[in-house]
Amino acid sequence: MSHMIIEIFRSSKVDEMYLYVEKNKGLKNIPEALMSRFGAGISAMTMLIKPDQKLARANATDVMESIKEKGFYLQMPPAREEYLLDMYKAPTEARY
Repeated sequence: MSHMIIEIFRSSKVDEMYLYVEKNKGLKNIPEALMSRFGAGISAMTMLIKPDQKLARANATDVMESIKEKGFYLQMPPAREEYLLDMYKAPTEARY
């Protein structure tokens, strides 16, 4: 496959989770179990994708193959470093 027009949806429930689908099919064929976890899909962008295209956090060929085989490509949030989460949760002190 030389190219594909896709639509990328962001999750309304999970930060930085995205679903890539063929533009003309949208979210109608996504398994119900996945949609219940994903929430309402919020359209983020539509684009023409090619196998050699550079994407931020995905391989274009993997995206296209997954859409062709399963009807979608799910991009999970990046792994968070535990120490960053601990820093975020730790109370901060005001220093003057």
